[in-house]
Amino acid sequence: MGKWMGMIAAAMLAALPLQAAEIGDDGLHKAAWMQDTFKDLREDLAEAEAAGKRLVILIEQRGCIYCARMHEEVFPEPEIDALLNERFFAVQINMFGDVEVTDFDGETLAEKDIVRKWNALFTPTMMFFPAEVAEGVTAPQAAVATVPGAFGKWTTLNMLTWVLEEGYTTDEPFQKYHARKFQEQKP
Repeated sequence: MGKWMGMIAAAMLAALPLQAAEIGDDGLHKAAWMQDTFKDLREDLAEAEAAGKRLVILIEQRGCIYCARMHEEVFPEPEIDALLNERFFAVQINMFGDVEVTDFDGETLAEKDIVRKWNALFTPTMMFFPAEVAEGVTAPQAAVATVPGAFGKWTTLNMLTWVLEEGYTTDEPFQKYHARKFQEQKP
């Protein structure tokens, strides 16, 4: 009986999230690596570049179970948390929010309207940007990678690394990069 109780307790502990994610007043998950900005993407890009980081937009919504999964199980992974803290400048957009966002093309819209303009349908969605963005383009046109939905540790880690290594400028697409890296990462 004692052996079974120990196994049940271990299984229950393994099922718990790595860490409870903080929820803000807007109902969205908050992380230490997120930046509080005026949501002017050109300014955010310049600030990211000045800090030696890559700009990433994270589109989320209140009550999103997939956002919760990312914030509780994936983002807290030590390698991922370190990359997000040290190498990325993350700006959160509320899919149904009213805060104004200024796109790279200069158009200013409420979060919910800019998300519609960008045709972002899923939360979470991560949009990664290059160090420089041409004039007159929108965020989706400028993004070097857009990741709609929740993914596990290895896919997320490899996407972050692929963006930092500028894999999008090579002949190796992300899926092949991920497959190659995942073979190396298998425990």
